[in-house]
Amino acid sequence: MKNGKHLSTGKTSSSRSGLAEQIAAKTSVKSMQLMTHQILGYPDFDTNYEMIRLFHEHGVELVELQIPFSEPIADGPVFLQANQASLAAGTTTKQCIEFAKRATADFPQLTFLFMTYYNIILQYGIDDFVKDCAEIGIRGLIVPDAFPEESAELLHACRNCDIELVLLATPYTTDTRLAYLAEQTGGFLYCAARKGVTGSKTAFGTSTDEFLTRVRSVAQTPIAVGFGIQNSEDIRFLQGKCDIAIIGTQLLNVLKQDGLAGVDRFLQALQAAAAEDSRHIG
Repeated sequence: MKNGKHLSTGKTSSSRSGLAEQIAAKTSVKSMQLMTHQILGYPDFDTNYEMIRLFHEHGVELVELQIPFSEPIADGPVFLQANQASLAAGTTTKQCIEFAKRATADFPQLTFLFMTYYNIILQYGIDDFVKDCAEIGIRGLIVPDAFPEESAELLHACRNCDIELVLLATPYTTDTRLAYLAEQTGGFLYCAARKGVTGSKTAFGTSTDEFLTRVRSVAQTPIAVGFGIQNSEDIRFLQGKCDIAIIGTQLLNVLKQDGLAGVDRFLQALQAAAAEDSRHIG
């Protein structure tokens, strides 16, 4: 079963966002897409750029650029340390936007999103931040502490600028809440595979299947799964169950342990698993 079929929820394709349409179109020819993650300024912007170059070379479709924050509540210890180190090195939001402007220009084949926390956006100015994102080619925002019922100004600014505000759900999200998030999210619904923070290995299994079945029953956009994906086996498990696999902490671990050459090998293995047809798995 191709993941694109998960998008059949009673709404016509014209009701989906441009980003959702783009993801669905790619999913029709490839079983699963990959979204990778970079904490900007860590270990430095030059390495960020080389990582993005590798993403491009290995056919990664979406890239999440994290603007560092001092108290990233959704991030585990690896990302927390990287956020704090980036800030200690002097990384600013303006620098991150300038870097993203360069990345979107140099790698137009990639779809870039910003991930950050609401306080960063508030300090910058909501309208100014969203407008600047739109001007440099950022397609969406992932803001874990921006709850839709409390973020009307941000939602309005995003919709005015054709920026997708991506919302998050967890296995502990109630059915009523899940339906609401599925209705409100832009681009895709980000499904955290487990409760907690990023970084720890997720034991994918029956509980994951049950969660994603609930998500599919209400999803009006593509489905992305993150939190704990660490290897090709995890990618294969998710085949046919979601449209996007999100890899973050493990990329940073590989970079620390094996450098860019290790990241090159890691991405090659992940992309090979993502390209496999789910009908031939398991």
